[in-house]
Amino acid sequence: MNPREVAGVRLDKWLWAARFYKTRSLAKQAIDGGHVRVGGERAKVARELAVGLMLNLRRGTEEFELQVLALSDQRGGAPEAQRLYAETEASRARRERAALERRANALAHPDQRPDKQQRRRIVRFKRAVSGEPG
Repeated sequence: MNPREVAGVRLDKWLWAARFYKTRSLAKQAIDGGHVRVGGERAKVARELAVGLMLNLRRGTEEFELQVLALSDQRGGAPEAQRLYAETEASRARRERAALERRANALAHPDQRPDKQQRRRIVRFKRAVSGEPG
């Protein structure tokens, strides 16, 4: 099934149809919060989109740079939604690099809490670094 072609679509409706947000109200909150930019400028909810526009979208820790390929005001399955946009290679590489960094930071955390002896070493180290006596 192809996305239904329309002349113009509101930004919030397109983000919902492209499956970036589960509801239009979540899309509206993101737009109002400044997480969505159209052509490098902050957008409004009712902004009409056109094919070829570039969008910058921040969702949680992920940042997307997209080009609008098609317009649709109906939400379909994921394959149909992915036909509505194309993510730039630079954007994809940045997101993959950020995901690797997050995984590396997650591995840096210990599996258990420090015991009493380790806590005392931590306190001594912090005091030595800050210059406190003790």
